[in-house]
Parts: sequence; C-alpha cells; structure tokens
Amino acid sequence: MSIRRLAELLSRGVVLRRRLPSKFGRLPIYVTPEAGLRYWSAMSRVDPVLYSMAEELVKPGSVVWDVGANVGLFSLCAAALSGQSGLVLAIEPDFWLAHLINRSSQQLGAGQYKCAPVEVLCASISDSNRISKLAIAKRARASNHLIEAMGSTEARGARFVQPTVSLTLDFLLESFTPPSVLKIDAETHEVGVLKGAQRLLKEVRPTIWCEVSAQNSDELTKMLHNAKYKLYGAQVHPHQPIDRAWFHTLAVPS
Repeated sequence: MSIRRLAELLSRGVVLRRRLPSKFGRLPIYVTPEAGLRYWSAMSRVDPVLYSMAEELVKPGSVVWDVGANVGLFSLCAAALSGQSGLVLAIEPDFWLAHLINRSSQQLGAGQYKCAPVEVLCASISDSNRISKLAIAKRARASNHLIEAMGSTEARGARFVQPTVSLTLDFLLESFTPPSVLKIDAETHEVGVLKGAQRLLKEVRPTIWCEVSAQNSDELTKMLHNAKYKLYGAQVHPHQPIDRAWFHTLAVPS
C-alpha cells in the first residue's frame, strides 16, 4: 500500500477546525482531509487559485452561489468578502460534507463575525429536477460525482453510491436571491449544470468561474458563447482571453 493511500484511509472521518487566512477575516471553518489531503496543510496553502478568484470576484454585497461546495472553502471566503450585506448559497450533494458546511455556517451565525450568512442546500445541480445518484469517491471526496457523469480520474472508483436530489439553477431562482457570482465545480457535469441554467444565463447573467473537464470544453465553450459570455483563463494573471474553455475558466457577460 502506498503512503498516499494509507494517508487517505487514515483521513476518513477526521474533522479539523481551522481558520481561513487573515484576508478572509480568519473565519472558522470545519474541514476534513477526507475531502483532500491538502487539508492536513496550513490553510494559507490549501488552494491558491480559489483564494485568488474569491478575492477578485466577490465584492461587498455580492450574492454568491457555490455549486459543488465541498467543505465550503469558497463559500466561507465569499462570506467574508461579501460582508453583512451579501449572501452565500453553498450547494453540496454529499450529506457528510454538507453537514460540515452547516457546522461552519452555524458558527458564523453567532453574530461575532461581520460576514454574509451562508445557506446550505444539500442537492446536486443538473439539467432537470429528478432523483440522481452520487458516487462517493474511493479517494478524496472532492472527486465525488453524479453517476451519469464520467467523473474525474482522481476518484479511482466509488466507495458507495447515495441518492441525491438533482435541481436546476433556474429552479433555484424561485427560492433564492439571484447570484452575481456563480462558481461551478461539478466533476465533469458542468455542461449539465449550465443546461439547467438558461434563464439564469439570459436574465441574471452572473460572472462565472467554472472548472471545465477536457471532454466538455468544446460544448461548454459553445454554450457560453451562445449566451454572449467572454471567456478568460482564470489561473493566469492578467487573465488571458481564450477561444476555448480551460480547466479554470472565467466567463464574463459581454
């Protein structure tokens, strides 16, 4: 057994109470290395691209929808940056990870932190409202994916499968404040997410930061171009205009 595999097995069920970097108000957050071994490290080193995009996109008063929230890292960073006039919706289909986000959210609600509230929705996002199945990855739970999606090679198979409610982003517009910022990390299901967001793309037109798998790049590029979005490479600064979606794509309404 490799050292990495042993570390993954030993990480299962472990929950750590950490604090975000100072630029995000040192908000408390519950994390688990079961979602990714990087959570054993100092929080300042966990996800530089995520931190950078949160700082760039989220302003005071922003409404942020986080699709595929995992442990809620982007959600809580957004809560710190959007402030008390903002709002964050963390959407995560994994029961256990959604529970962690809820624990973090409850700490923020105590009133001592000047940040936006974080609402937690335990659901997956797709192109229709239905019951789906979520594969819980053998490796990091960050690689969980709907069984109708190919999933990342990082998943290395499924430990088990749980039922999940799939909802469209357009359906959520009936119940939640429309977003000004939309982050999507759907583990190869990003096309399905945007197929269920036609009204959102046409009428709300949020700025989108999306993780795009190679097999979906052409179709997602076409969808965003048809919706009159300009695409940029998110992981380079200054952002480079691109004709085809990258793994980290920033989509800005034109």
